Amino acid sequence: MRKPELAAAIAEKADISKEKANDVLNAVLDQITDTVAKKESVTLVGFGTFEARARAARTGKNPQTGESIQIPASNTVAFKPGKALKDAVN
Repeated sequence: MRKPELAAAIAEKADISKEKANDVLNAVLDQITDTVAKKESVTLVGFGTFEARARAARTGKNPQTGESIQIPASNTVAFKPGKALKDAVN
C-alpha cells in the first residue's frame, strides 16, 4: 500500500474527504519526522515506536573487489513494533 492508497483508506474509515485525509496523514508523518530528527522517540501504543539510533563506524568489504573499506558512523531510524501489531501479523 502506498501513501495515496493509505490516505484513501483513512478517508473512507473516518468519513472525510481524500484531501483532508491526505492533509492529516502528511501532518502525522511530518510530526514523526520532526520528533525523530530531534533524537526523541515517538510511541504509538499498540502500534510501535519510532526512534533515532546511532551506528558506529565499522569495516566493510567492497563486494566487487573484496577490498576492505571503512564505513563511517551514521544515524538511522528504527521502528520497534508494538504487541498489538505483532499479534495482528502473527
